Formats: sequence, C-alpha cells, structure tokens
Amino acid sequence: MHPLDSSGPGALARDDDAPLLLVPETVLLPDGPADDHAVVVEGAEFTAVGPAARLTRDFPQLTAVRLPGTALLPGFIDAHHHLTQSFGAALAFGEPSEIFRRVWVPLESALDEESAYVAAKLASLEALRGGFTTVADAGTRAPVDVEVVASAARDAGLRCVLGQICNDAEPGAESGSSGTAEEISARAEKHLTRYAGDPLIHPSPAVSIPEAATEQTLAAMARLASEAGAVLQIHVNEHLAAVERSLLRHGLRPLEQLHRLGVLGPHLLAAHATLLTPRELTLLKDTGTAVSYNPVASAWKGNAVAPALTMAELGIRFGLGSDGTRGDAFRLLDAAETAQRLVHGLAGGDSSCGGGWTWLDHGTRLGAEAVGLGDGAAGNGVRTGVVAAGAAADFLLLDLTGPEMCPSHDLPWELVRRGNRDQISAVFTAGRLRLWHGWPVTWDGRELVGRAAELAREVVGRAPVVRVHPPSTQAARHTGRAEQSAARTGRRPRTAAGPGGGHGVPGSSR
Repeated sequence: MHPLDSSGPGALARDDDAPLLLVPETVLLPDGPADDHAVVVEGAEFTAVGPAARLTRDFPQLTAVRLPGTALLPGFIDAHHHLTQSFGAALAFGEPSEIFRRVWVPLESALDEESAYVAAKLASLEALRGGFTTVADAGTRAPVDVEVVASAARDAGLRCVLGQICNDAEPGAESGSSGTAEEISARAEKHLTRYAGDPLIHPSPAVSIPEAATEQTLAAMARLASEAGAVLQIHVNEHLAAVERSLLRHGLRPLEQLHRLGVLGPHLLAAHATLLTPRELTLLKDTGTAVSYNPVASAWKGNAVAPALTMAELGIRFGLGSDGTRGDAFRLLDAAETAQRLVHGLAGGDSSCGGGWTWLDHGTRLGAEAVGLGDGAAGNGVRTGVVAAGAAADFLLLDLTGPEMCPSHDLPWELVRRGNRDQISAVFTAGRLRLWHGWPVTWDGRELVGRAAELAREVVGRAPVVRVHPPSTQAARHTGRAEQSAARTGRRPRTAAGPGGGHGVPGSSR
C-alpha cells in the first residue's frame, strides 16, 4: 500500500479555505524536480513554495501533510479540445481527414441541453483522470447556450478556456453560428464579459476554420481578443483540402490569409498548424502567434505532423492538445515526442528529439502560456501550469513507488516515456481536491458514465453521421469472407464498398 493511501483523501480535502501544507518527496518546479520541498495552498493558489525545512518553520500553525513516495507536479494543459464531441470519440477511428463535415457537425447538431451537458462533463472527467487540469475548448456547434458547457466543466472541477464559435460565412461551409458580422461581434463581446471573475471559466472567441468567417469578422475577433487579453481559437492549416481551397479562393494559404487580415499575434491560438511552409513558420515567430500541437489527432485523422521541434528551436509558442482523441496527458507527452522522432528525428539522426523536458514543459508551463493562462497573460488574473507562489493551485500527486519509476534516473524523461495516468493519486484545481484515484470526491462519476452511455446511443442513433469505414469487427468479417472467396475463385477481393469505398454506421445518412 502506498503511504498516502492509509490516510485516504480526508487529509487533502478542505471544506473551507484553510491553508494546506504539503510535503511530498519531489516537487516539479519550473527549472526541474526538487527534493525536500514543500508547498502551501491557501484558497485557490500556491502562496509559498520552497525548501520543506523553511516552510515548516515559517508556517508553524500548519500541520504538514507528508507525502512520501509522491511527486507533486503542475496539472497538464490540453491546448485543444472539443468537450461536446465525447459521444463520438470512437467514430473517428480509421477515418480520412476533414471528418468534422461528416462526423462532428452532425453529431453536435443532434445534442440537446441534457446530452450536451453530459457529453461535456464526461469529457471533463476523462481529462481530469488523465492529469489535465485545464483544457482549451474550441467551441461547440450544439444548439445550446455555451453556459451548458461552462456548467459541465465547472461542476466537474476542470479549468476551461471556453470558446464561443463566431462563424458568419455561408451556412453549410462549416457552420455552428449565424448572424451578421455586427451580431457576431456583439455575441463575442457578451461572451468575453460574461465570465469575468469566474474562478474556472476563461472566455475565448473561436472561429472553426478561416473560411467559416468573413474577413470583417476574422479581423474583429482578433481585435476583441487582443483588447480583452483573451485568446482567439482557429483551426489553421490542418488539412490539405483546406489549404488548397484557400489557395484557389485567395491565392494564399490559410495562415498567410490570416496574416494579411491582421489576425496573427499573441492573442491567436492556431490549432493544428500541421502544413506549414518556412515562410509561415517565420510568420508565427515574428507575430508571437501560439500553436496547439496535436500529435494524436495527426495520427488518427490528419494529413501531417506539425513541425514542433522546429517551432521549439525558433521560439514559436506552442502547447500540446488532445483534440478530444483521448484525455490522457502522459500518452499525449509520449505521442508528442514519438511523432517528432518518427517524422524528423530518425531521418536526421536526432536521438533526443527535444528531450523529455521539452515535452513536459510544453505540456504544462508553456502550454498555459499558449492558451492565455501563463506568465503575463490576462486570463482573469489566473496563472497556471506551474508550481510557484501566486500561481493557481492546479496540481497532481503522482505515485512514485511503482515499477514505472524504479529505479529513477531522469524524472522528466520518465514522465514522458513511462508515466501513466494510473499513477495519479489526486487531482487538484483551484486548490480543491477534485479526484482521488481517478474518481470525483464530491459527485458520482460512475453515475455520469452510465447516463452518458445511454444518451450517447440515442444521440448517435439520430445524428446524420457518415463514416467511410465500418466498425472494425464488421470490416474484419467482411475482409475475411472476401479473402476466402478470393482463395476459392483466384480473384482478388474488392476492398471498396459504396461510393468511394464508404460504409455507413447505424443511424448514418449517405
């Protein structure tokens, strides 16, 4: 039994804002792991971080909660998520690019208020279980007030940079919003003021893709975000088809078009940015634009892998995003390093590919900066992604006593390559214990999962989702029969079915 388990969560939970003095074995500080350190949590913040001997002396009124065999590290930042897409996460497997047109828009459009809330809370729970204490949600297309998503994240205890979709281009191109440019701007301004002072929700205007908004609205959203100290979220240069459409329409690639309109800058969070020219990398660097590097999304449903190592070398700001693929921070770190190794490192003989610390840093401190909650950011005055005095007390307690970290030689590398969410003992956001061994301490997580399973079947059943490939077992049976037939007849089996080789799923429309 881990020493922490003997006392249970009671020693960590607080019914009020009473200070909490924690003395773990190791604290992950901005410059690396530090042994014999402690932290003091008061209210929603770290008020002191330093050597354990000094803090126990400076705070004699506090009873130290000693956590042997435990690392205290900042909660991870998911720089790109779609909380209301959780009911369809498994529908993305094996699908070609631009699935938002065939899967996400139809799925989210089928959500009502209850199902949107449950889907968003389910995704929030998964994120917290995976070590994420903050997510940047790029906006929902569900026909509900965005407060439904805010309530789900808030009730789960997840910090959320909450996008409000501000599209105003022609319906059907990539909708999710409607109205004139003036109405869209008014909606965005209301969203930015609505959550002022909210302890967990940080508002953000969002445009699905550049072609989903008029030039007037793109420029207006950039201006509003900059003035409010918020981030503007846009999917940029993710798919080859979108790049080619932009070239045909404007003679410029999407990122170049945004630069022409004055949209690039420190206020912009560009999701994906997988297809970049050297000139576009220079534009990102020169304007201070941030990127969400989403390696799992590239592997599952993309056209390319963002050149994150080059971005790091050039000083381009970026965080790591899941894009709703799976809420597991440790697997995201591993994917971030592995994707760079496979695409760039092996070809160039780079055996380090940034080292463990690069990905750990971009998954925490630098990820927080990318989503507007880092050093010098407005974000309702909140700074997260770091264990430091004055920062939000968003952190994890990680069990170091298992075989994954024994023997330990280089904790940052070990967290990237060998860490896993099963080692997370506790998750805190805003100074409050939210999860203990993967489950909420103040609400029924298993009841939520059960209700989500019921609603997901209903939503997917009525959503006009279109998939290219059938479920894997169905495909395997089909392939097996085809191969057996081919063996008997000597003919090569056909692998396509329907237009373009497409297979629908139950409840889909062709």
